[in-house]
Amino acid sequence: MIAPHRLLAVLLLVLAGVYAAWFRDDAHRAAAMLVFVAPPLLMAVGAWFKSRQAVFWSGVFGLGWFCHGVMMAWSHPEARLHAWPVLVLAIAIILAGSWPGLRNKFAGKRRGAR
Repeated sequence: MIAPHRLLAVLLLVLAGVYAAWFRDDAHRAAAMLVFVAPPLLMAVGAWFKSRQAVFWSGVFGLGWFCHGVMMAWSHPEARLHAWPVLVLAIAIILAGSWPGLRNKFAGKRRGAR
């Protein structure tokens, strides 16, 4: 099984790729790349090397990416092709970043119940 921090890094790289494809023809491409592509790339590097801060911030940013995806999918039908992958990836990023803590939380309850 792949380690959660490595899975998180891969998911962040895929998200950066989706955003790069989404904004490749944008009039403000440089700004879009700084705002949408750079953060997941930087967090992917941190997550790959088990940085707790990168894992935490990927979950926080994941909430924003999810909201952005919902807003775009709902209000811009032409953007749905890119918005839906962002939605799915945001949920996966939040879960991958939270998985170790959730596993520890519920593993402790199982041990105590025996």
